[in-house]
Amino acid sequence: MKTKILATAILATGISLPAMADSQGNVMEARKIIKQFATELKGELQKAMKEGGPVNAIGVCKSKAPTIASNISTSSGWSVARTSLKPRSTANAPLPWERKVLEEFEARKAAGADPKTLDYSDVVEENGNKVFRYMKAIPTAKVCLNCHGGDEVKPEVVMRLKSLYPADQARGFREGDIRGAFVLKKTF
Repeated sequence: MKTKILATAILATGISLPAMADSQGNVMEARKIIKQFATELKGELQKAMKEGGPVNAIGVCKSKAPTIASNISTSSGWSVARTSLKPRSTANAPLPWERKVLEEFEARKAAGADPKTLDYSDVVEENGNKVFRYMKAIPTAKVCLNCHGGDEVKPEVVMRLKSLYPADQARGFREGDIRGAFVLKKTF
C-alpha cells in the first residue's frame, strides 16, 4: 500500500524515478562541495585568528571566502555562494527564492529542528535550462560570535567591520542561530 501511494505521489509530481535518483546524487555532490568550501574557509579563518585575532579574520571573509567559492565553482562546475537574511555584504543579499528558503529554515528551527540538519533542494527552469538548486543552513558557532555576535564584539572589530562593510547587518547572532546558508546551483 505504501509503495502504491509513493508511486502515485511521484507520478503526480511529474518526477521520474531516474530524476529522483539523480536529484539524490546532486544533493550528495552539493554536500561534498559545501564540506570542501567550509573546510577551506575554516582553515583560513583559524590561521588568521592565530596571526591577528578577529580583526585579522575579517579580511578572510572579505577577500578569501569569495576566492575560495570562485575556485570551487570553477573546478566543480557548480555555482557556489553564501547568503543570509542579515548579510554582511550587499553582494550576498538573498534572491527571492533564497529568502523564502531561509525563512523556512528559521520556521523549522523555531519548531525544534537542528540548524545543522536544515537543507533544501529543487529543480527549476531558468532561461530554458534545468537548474538544480541546493541550500544548506550555516549554524552560528561560538567562534563566529567574535564578529557576528552582539555586545561581545570588541570595539576594534566593530570599527573594522564598519570600514569594510558600511551596510553590515550580520551582527546580533547567538550561538546556534542560523547565520545564513550555502547556496549551490548546477545547470544541466
